[in-house]
Amino acid sequence: MTSDKRAGFVALIGEPNAGKSTLLNRMVGAKVSIVTHKVQTTRSRIRGVCMAGAAQIVFVDTPGLFRPRRRLDRAMVAAAWGGAADADIIVLLVEAHRGLTEGVKAIIDNLKDKIPRGTQVALAINKIDKIKAENLLRLAEEANGAFPFAKTFMISAERGYGVDDLRDWLADQLPAGEWFYPEDQIADLPLRMIAAEMTREKLTLRLHEELPYQLTVETEKWEDRKDGTTRIDQVIYVARDGHKGILLGSGGETIKAIGQQARAEISAFLERTVHLFLQVKVRPNWLEEKERYSEMGLDFKDGD
Repeated sequence: MTSDKRAGFVALIGEPNAGKSTLLNRMVGAKVSIVTHKVQTTRSRIRGVCMAGAAQIVFVDTPGLFRPRRRLDRAMVAAAWGGAADADIIVLLVEAHRGLTEGVKAIIDNLKDKIPRGTQVALAINKIDKIKAENLLRLAEEANGAFPFAKTFMISAERGYGVDDLRDWLADQLPAGEWFYPEDQIADLPLRMIAAEMTREKLTLRLHEELPYQLTVETEKWEDRKDGTTRIDQVIYVARDGHKGILLGSGGETIKAIGQQARAEISAFLERTVHLFLQVKVRPNWLEEKERYSEMGLDFKDGD
């Protein structure tokens, strides 16, 4: 008896803030990728697993593609193109109201060079509620004139419009084969890293301007206790003493509030009570330390 199962990898690419993480979370039906209003939030390739009938779609949510300046930026961009090159299908997300920006045009140019010949690339115009229908059609025509997209979708990842059509099309395009993951698994990131990402999201939402890019979060200890609770110890690395002061806040109230929010979200995700302990450490050169990149799932040498 032959199996009608299908399985494959789909890379979501686009500029920072194009809505890749929102789309991934919508497809998977759970929060596996952190979503904030700040650019460059997704640092490593986060895989979310979506079941669509007999098909298993493994989404690779890549960091936003932008012009890199620092080592971390270069490692993130290398991770993004690496994820795209390895995928069975690529989905380029473009923000409807921003159109074909210089950044999107650069991504399209790179698609011609960096992607194996024959790889299907779909266009998903996101945030369609922010622009008039005639402008939407014009944008679709312009984009398809710049690159031979296999199919174009009009979606709102946040509201769910058009997402089912995109998912069903992806499921049909995947190669026949056995599933990569158990049916009930939604991500292949270690729980330690997902918990660290959830804390980093709270930090990113609470803090302003450059500070979120000058810090990283690592889960140092994880203890599942006999009483059914979990103790998690995390370290927040910052680059300067001044950053530590901002993070702690007056009387420690900023870090306390962030800890409470992160603990609530991690508890809900794990479906058990979590005791979360946060510690802030100053490491001036963490952006140049190989170990920090390994924790983020990035390749240190790609930052060269």
